[in-house]
Amino acid sequence: MTGATELTIKVAPSAVHIGAEISGVDLTRTLADDQVAVIRQALLDRKVVFFSNQHLDHGQHVAFARQFGAPTPAHVVFGGQDPHHPEIYSVAKFRTANTNREAAMVRPWSGWHTDITAAINPPGASILRGVTVPPYGGDTQWTNLAAAYRALSPTMQTFLEGLRGVHRFVPPEPDKGPTAYEDAVNKRLMVSEHPLVTVHPETGEKVLYANPGFLRSIVGLTPQESQNIMTMLFEHIIRPEFTVRFRWEPGSIAFWDNRATAHLAPTDIYDTEFDRQFYRVTLMGDVPVGADGLPSTALEGEPIEPATPSA
Repeated sequence: MTGATELTIKVAPSAVHIGAEISGVDLTRTLADDQVAVIRQALLDRKVVFFSNQHLDHGQHVAFARQFGAPTPAHVVFGGQDPHHPEIYSVAKFRTANTNREAAMVRPWSGWHTDITAAINPPGASILRGVTVPPYGGDTQWTNLAAAYRALSPTMQTFLEGLRGVHRFVPPEPDKGPTAYEDAVNKRLMVSEHPLVTVHPETGEKVLYANPGFLRSIVGLTPQESQNIMTMLFEHIIRPEFTVRFRWEPGSIAFWDNRATAHLAPTDIYDTEFDRQFYRVTLMGDVPVGADGLPSTALEGEPIEPATPSA
C-alpha cells in the first residue's frame, strides 16, 4: 500500500536520460520508510536526483546519508577536515584560488570522472550540498553510463564486454619536487582492474564503466589500441543527450549513483572572484561485476572501509 508520506513527494525528470528534481520532502528530518523508498527508486531510475531549499548542517547531512547506506571516510586518500564529522568532505574554492593556475591540455572529457574507481570497491553514491554558491557559474554536469552503453552498437557492446581496464590515481607531474597531492596518493596507493562493462547490482543494467579520470589502460591491448579505444569511449560517454546540467542555489543537494554515472566538476568559477563552499558525504559501494559474471580484482591497495563515527 502506498504510504501517506509518499504521496507528498514529487519526482520531476530534468532531462530525457538522467536527472530528476525531488520536492515535497524535508531532509533535515528523519525520513519515513516510504520516503526513503521513493528517493532510492528515483536515484536508481534517474541516476542523479536534486533537492532545493534543504539547509542541512553537517550532522543532518550525515544522518540523511546514513538512511541510504554506510558513509565512507570523508576522502579515502586526502582525508577530511572536521574531526567531529569524519564523513564530511569540504569541496571549496575561494577568491585566492583563481591565481597561478597551470595551463593544462584540455580534451572534451577533461575533468569528467566517476569517484575513486582506483579502489576495488568504489563508492556507491555521493551526496553534495551547496552552502556558499556563486550567483552564476559553477554548474555541475552528470552523464548516464547505462544510457551510453545502450547507445553502442551490438557489435561494440559484445567487444567491450570481454575487456577489462586498469584504474589508478596518477598524480600530476610536479615542477619542483613532490607535491602534497602526490604524497597523499603514494601513501594510499590504489590500483584496480575493472570490467569495461559492469552490471548494476540493483537494477541489473549494463553500464559502460569508462572513467576518464581513472581508467589508464585496457588489458590485453597494445598501448596504441588501448588509447584509441579509451578516446572513443570517453568521447562517447559525454555526448550531450546522456547528460544533465545542474545550476546550484544555496540549499541545493545533488545525490548521484556513482555506479552508473560520471560527473564534471566546474572550472569556470576559477575565472571569477566568487567564493564556493560545498560539502560531500560518500556512501560505500560494492566490488563491480562484469557482464561475464567476473568481479573486479585489486592490483594494489586495500578496499575502502566505512567511516568510524566520531565519539
